[in-house]
Formats: sequence, C-alpha cells, structure tokens
Amino acid sequence: MKQDRAIRTAKDLVAAGLLDAARRDEAEAVAKQYAIAITPTVAGLIERDDPNDPIARQFVPDIAELSVTPEERADPIGDLAHSPVEGIVHRYPDRVLLKAVHVCPVYCRFCFRREMVGPEGLGTLAPEAMDAAISYIAAHPEIWEVILTGGDPLVLSARRLAEMMVRLKDIAHVKIVRFHSRVPVVEPERVDDKLVAALKASGKTTYVALHANHPRELTPAARAAAGRLVDAGVVMLSQSVLLRGINDDPAVLAELMRGFVEMRVKPYYLHHPDLAPGTAHFRLSIAEGQALVKSLRGRVSGLCQPTYVLDIPGGYGKAPIAASNVEATGDDSYAVSDWQGGVHQYPPAGSY
Repeated sequence: MKQDRAIRTAKDLVAAGLLDAARRDEAEAVAKQYAIAITPTVAGLIERDDPNDPIARQFVPDIAELSVTPEERADPIGDLAHSPVEGIVHRYPDRVLLKAVHVCPVYCRFCFRREMVGPEGLGTLAPEAMDAAISYIAAHPEIWEVILTGGDPLVLSARRLAEMMVRLKDIAHVKIVRFHSRVPVVEPERVDDKLVAALKASGKTTYVALHANHPRELTPAARAAAGRLVDAGVVMLSQSVLLRGINDDPAVLAELMRGFVEMRVKPYYLHHPDLAPGTAHFRLSIAEGQALVKSLRGRVSGLCQPTYVLDIPGGYGKAPIAASNVEATGDDSYAVSDWQGGVHQYPPAGSY
C-alpha cells in the first residue's frame, strides 16, 4: 500500500500496516512522551512481514522506550551546558551549532535530542532569538564553522534557508557552513533546485552531513538527491549511529559505507549510541562496537572507513574510541596488529 502522507499517530501506524492493532495502546503511551513521524518514503521501505525490520526499528515506536535506565539523561551530550544564547551551542573553540529548528521530517526512536524535538519540543527559533544567535556568531571571530542542526534544518523552506545563509554571508570569519540532515534519505523530493541554491546562498564552502544507518535507506531517490547536492558543489559527509538490530553486523556496516562512497558521500562519523532516555535496547557495548569497526579494516576501502566516536556525557565533546592497533613493547618498539589479526614487531627484528 502506497502511503501518501506522513504517519504521526498510533492510529496512522495501524492503518498503514506498520503496527499490530494489539500494540496500539503501547504506541499511544510512547507517543505521549516522544514524537512520531514517518514520511511516505520511509514507510515504503519497511518490510511489514518482518518483525525485526531494521527500518521499522528506527522509526516505529516501541514500549521499551518507556524503560529508562539510571545512566540515561535528558541532555546526554550536554548541549545546555554550552549554550551561551538560545539556539547556539559553543562547545569547541572554532565552531558552533546553530539550532534553527527543533522539528524533523521523521523522528528516530534513538534520538539524543528526543526531549527537545517534535511538536511539543522547542520548535523553531523565534526571529529575535535568531537575531541574537547571528549576533553571537558575528561577535566571536574564532568561529570558523557554523553547523546547522536541530531538529533537521532542511525542513525549513528554501526561502528561510536562503535568508539565514545570506546573513552568514556577511560574517567574514565564518568560512564553512555545515548542515546535518536526514532529508535527502527520508524526503528526497525536497532536495530541488531551490533548496540547493539556498544552501549555496552564503557563498561559503557548504557541507551536508547525511544521516543514514542502513543500506536500504540509500534508495535511487536518495542517491539522486545527494547527486544534485554534490553536482552543485556541496561537499557531503555521512554520519551514522551504531544500533543493535539495525547495523550491528559487519556485512551491513560494510554495505552502508560502500553505499555512501558510491554516492560521493565520504564516511565521517559512526556514533556510539548516546545515553538518551529509553534507548537502552539500541545500545551495544563499546567492545562490541570496536569489534565491528575493526571488521571493516582491510575488508573495505580506506574511503569507506568512518571514525567511531563517543560523545562524552556531560558536554565534554567527542572522543574517537576505535580499538588501537598498536601497543608499546619497549623503548621505541611496538606490536602492530594487521587487518587479518596477525601481530608484527615494529621496527622489525634486525632493523638498523
């Protein structure tokens, strides 16, 4: 059945065949706390006869979301601790997040900002708050990069995006503008000529970091949307979250990363899941994550290797957490592991 509008309620989920009627009450209980939205594109990707479908797991609510563990927190990466004015997060010296909007075309069940996004969340930045955010950027010459996130900034109209980019154009010390978005995957039809022109309106170097977690998300329509961006001179990166039951498999992870590269999207970050409330059923251990990332080394091109990172709870920033391939064994000597598991002395014995 072709879905012609976004799914936003438990009733919609049942009607679309994405949820058993017996689970409707559970989904409604989850919806009281966390937003639901599934675009027609995403609904069309879900295998309705597969109870463990990796696309459904990302977007269809689960009663497990109401189970909160002691270590989980509403602001798991500490945005609020580094927000000098509304809409700005200034965690690192040379870059800021500009959170212009707190709504998305889809709502991921593992979202680290799930307490802030959605119809009952923080909404769109008011004009006076946007003025203050732009003024903050202009007043801090150390800011080299502005990263538009939220929410998903590409839900804004091309007109509003262009207006925002033109305002950044006048700030000489800002050289890079980056957008973090799922839109090219979940609503690829939005990526039209007007949107592409809006993203380029600042005259700055423009990047788009595309969020996708499973190779089935990289549809022909998604590939075409990414192609329109890249052909226009927008540089594309990927970001994915390592998720149990979705991409915690070496073959799936390799196919996803190869898919990005084929689309001219450079694999960038593979995130360890954050400690967002009600997301424990998605989280792997760091050791499991390290093993999965290690499985990519040597088996897929270096172009396909993401950086495995953990956002340290409390607002302390990202740390690369892939297992090391080198261990010191003495003064200036090391044991180095190759991609097949062999261990080698460096420098080799007998070196001069």
